[in-house]
Amino acid sequence: MLKQRIATALVLALLFLGSLFLLPPVWFLGLVTLAFVIAGWEWANLAGIVSVIARVGYVTLLLLVIAGLYLWLQSVGPGSARQLLHGLVLVGTGWWALTLLWVQGYPSSAILWGSRPCRAAMGFLVLVPAWAATVLLLQFPRGEWLVLLVVAVVAVADMGGYFAGRRFGRRKLAVEVSPGKTIEGLLGGLIANLLFALVLYFVVGWQVLALSALLAAILIVSLVSVLGDLFESMVKRHAGVKDSGTILPGHGGILDRIDGLVAALPVFAVVYFAMVGP
Repeated sequence: MLKQRIATALVLALLFLGSLFLLPPVWFLGLVTLAFVIAGWEWANLAGIVSVIARVGYVTLLLLVIAGLYLWLQSVGPGSARQLLHGLVLVGTGWWALTLLWVQGYPSSAILWGSRPCRAAMGFLVLVPAWAATVLLLQFPRGEWLVLLVVAVVAVADMGGYFAGRRFGRRKLAVEVSPGKTIEGLLGGLIANLLFALVLYFVVGWQVLALSALLAAILIVSLVSVLGDLFESMVKRHAGVKDSGTILPGHGGILDRIDGLVAALPVFAVVYFAMVGP
């Protein structure tokens, strides 16, 4: 199982890096959209939409929303497009603030969001702002590196949390949502990303932001990625499933791989936009 997970992760990493740096941005965005549509299919299952026809309708609506946004962005000037994207990622950031309360209050909070229509709507609030954040980051100078930075921070938080939790984990972080996650694991992920930020700044020389700003941005994103993971775990627990899908050998579904990323992207985009300006 471990070898299978590593092999799948390597293939995904090569596919991501190759498409991000070798393909035209619109092609990369097309692959991102495809991944989000597959994640939407998996989310429909978590929302309790079991009919194939209904799930096809769900992902078709998601695709139409994304396509409509893309066409709208093409029809307005760069400044207006950036402001529109900023508004969408602000909505996404506010959404993740709300999910924090729901995760903390689970299982009692399920009375607020547990219905099928509510869970179906949540999929759009999870995926559309993350798509908008990707587009927004790509519009900045060296935008592909900003996207890579978010992915790297989420990966470092995940790996640091995993190893620290295995070695030192004692106190449960959210036992009703994800019994395997610990406070020590959370701290391990934060420390790993703190070291990652220092390496970026002093060793790699990535000094687009001041050191204090870079540390703040990376630590915020690291925390939010854990929230994204916990939120998906909460919805899966409510739906009674272990994985969102089976498309990735050893990893489950697409949604299982990007649960932290879809939370981190809009929050990082808001933070970066605030630091560097439009």
